[in-house]
Amino acid sequence: MNEKKLLLVDDEEAIVRVLSISLKSDGYNVIPAHSGQEGLELFEKNIPPIVLTDIKMPGMDGLELLRRIKNTNPDTEVIVITGHGDMDSAIEALRYGASDFINKPVRDEALAIALKRAREKIAIRNQLTAYTNDLEHMCQIATEEVRRKSDFQDKLITSSNDGIVATDENGDIVTFNPGAEMIFGYSRLEVVRKMKFDDLYPEEIAEEFRSGFRRKRDMKGWGWKEVAILNKNGMKVPVRFSGTLLYEKDTVIGSVGFFQDLREIKRLQQELVNSERLAAIGQTVARLAHYIKNILTGLKGGTYIVNIGLDKNDEDKLRTGWSMVQRNIERVSYLVMDLLTYSKERDPDYQNCYPNDIAEDVCELMEGKATQNQISLIRDFDHAIGELCMDPDAIHRCLLNFVSNAIDACLFDLDLEKKWEVRVKTEYVNDSAVKFEVSDNGSGMTSEVKEKLFTAFFSTKGGKGTGLGLLVTQKLVHEHGGKIEVTSEPGRGSTFTMILPFRKNAK
Repeated sequence: MNEKKLLLVDDEEAIVRVLSISLKSDGYNVIPAHSGQEGLELFEKNIPPIVLTDIKMPGMDGLELLRRIKNTNPDTEVIVITGHGDMDSAIEALRYGASDFINKPVRDEALAIALKRAREKIAIRNQLTAYTNDLEHMCQIATEEVRRKSDFQDKLITSSNDGIVATDENGDIVTFNPGAEMIFGYSRLEVVRKMKFDDLYPEEIAEEFRSGFRRKRDMKGWGWKEVAILNKNGMKVPVRFSGTLLYEKDTVIGSVGFFQDLREIKRLQQELVNSERLAAIGQTVARLAHYIKNILTGLKGGTYIVNIGLDKNDEDKLRTGWSMVQRNIERVSYLVMDLLTYSKERDPDYQNCYPNDIAEDVCELMEGKATQNQISLIRDFDHAIGELCMDPDAIHRCLLNFVSNAIDACLFDLDLEKKWEVRVKTEYVNDSAVKFEVSDNGSGMTSEVKEKLFTAFFSTKGGKGTGLGLLVTQKLVHEHGGKIEVTSEPGRGSTFTMILPFRKNAK
């Protein structure tokens, strides 16, 4: 295979021309295409090992082209070009098997790095394929052939960037290459003939291998998948894993597992998420300006009434004006805290706490607003929930946002004959999670609104909302390792549910 052969697909001729010149100067044999359909035809004719394609194209777009290419040849490395900020398309492309993505405008440095990674993946895959095929037939060849191939395979294993762990028929580790040393943190001398596979593998993988050894049957479902392994220092390392039992005829002679270190990829993904979040904040300053202007108007109005009260010694006007100032100061505080929380990473602050007490405190804070607007605030707490190790500030922030939104949903309801209710419920799910549920019988939401709930700076409150509340809530819940579920029906209300895991009590 000509590893320098490359298919370039983009509907903009100028981009194809410029990139072709750059790639040819780097020694690539470039096959240009100006549409997805043309790219697919040229791919099926030439089968290049690397494809570089734009995502946004008329007709067959880059994602469809990616799917077609992977169906034809899964080993082809496809690099997609995305528009700046098009995170959803980039993630979807990775889900369909893209090896990498770069943003427009394409920088030579970023393109060179992506192509280097693609070539490395092709080289490693070829090495691993050759190694696995050779390993399964090792016991069937003559002694000298075994020795010669053994030396060759040892060089392949040693030079592989991926971790390779092989065992004998008893599960004792017999091969532990430098890539495995980097991932697991153990040296080869600490592992070979001294540990079994289940001393290193995650339980879900170890159990599958144990079952395979016991039943003398092949393992199924262990194509490449993401798992987390615990290294020598007790740190979780994200990896892609693939493994199988090895046979000589119908006899199990051992097993092999391949581990691809994903730490660098995860770090880059997180950097991309962070940059997208900061970019979103920068792009929405104009939207926030209107909200801030409303706050300033409220502050000016409040100070104006306060000044009148001072001039006329009118205590009622002083109270009225000062109340307006306080409300708008509170709005400023919420806005600043939401922006700070959304714009930076935050690790959960686990502490021993009582989730029911946190829910009760939120209810007490919102009781006045609910009562003032003739809304019943109902507590429905699970008394089986005791002291748990969770992040109390995150729980309080999320519940306060849910309850505040639920009360607003009642106020926006056009059915004035309805007896409005907001219910705050806690439930002990199992030995590792607690469910918090806030429901109301207010205005509810259409399916279109519900789909946009967690979209950046989307708000149903007009000038009274920033659209940051649910974004911050979702971020806090995900950082806590939990999830959010939403159900709603127009005119009948909504239910927001968050399920958060807890740890063993802190010492």
